[in-house]
Amino acid sequence: MPGNTLGISTSFRFYVLIALKQMPAETPSRPVPSHEDLWVFGYGSLMWRPGFEFLEQVPARLIGEHRALCVYSFDHRGTPEKPGLVLGLDRGGACRGIAFRVAAKRRNEVIGYLRGREQTTHVYREVTRSVWLENDARERVAALAYVVDRGHVQYAGRLSLHEQLRYVRQGHGRSGNNRDYVLETVRSIEAQGFRDSQLHQLALLLRDETPLSGRLTPLRTPNFPRD
Repeated sequence: MPGNTLGISTSFRFYVLIALKQMPAETPSRPVPSHEDLWVFGYGSLMWRPGFEFLEQVPARLIGEHRALCVYSFDHRGTPEKPGLVLGLDRGGACRGIAFRVAAKRRNEVIGYLRGREQTTHVYREVTRSVWLENDARERVAALAYVVDRGHVQYAGRLSLHEQLRYVRQGHGRSGNNRDYVLETVRSIEAQGFRDSQLHQLALLLRDETPLSGRLTPLRTPNFPRD
């Protein structure tokens, strides 16, 4: 299509809406007794903008899934016509982040807030995961976490650094531009005293802002069902 450098068809939005309507309305986590405090595991924007009241925050580690820029953003950091790219917990490895302890009396309020924030298109599954707190006690707690649904239309899989850069540079949604999202996450990771090699490489390129050179192939876009 002339002028369409991303290779997105005019019916792109239509197929997005059809695909999203086919997603389940809710993916509940394993029930946790309502009289207990709630733990929430943050690995992306929740680390630097939780948006809810909590009693404490503790550096934590989750085993079995890793942080990855593997979710096309059609809402918070992009649009269906120009998707951004945001983080998800994907299969394998481990992830360092922050565990937030929420008072039991605020449990339902916080879960409702998180569902409204994280599940606007249901690309994340709400699950309970064991996380290890990096405190003196080194205790293990059950925490609410949001894991990418690999069967969802917004699952991007493993993209090259070059592709990630192009999506992030173009992305802008109702929560702001995609570049700020990545850089704020990197700053939060650094404040905790560790590095995420892939995110740090991307952050260096984003700060450089040098135009990409050479022949650019169209960005990959999600595959939508067609008649």
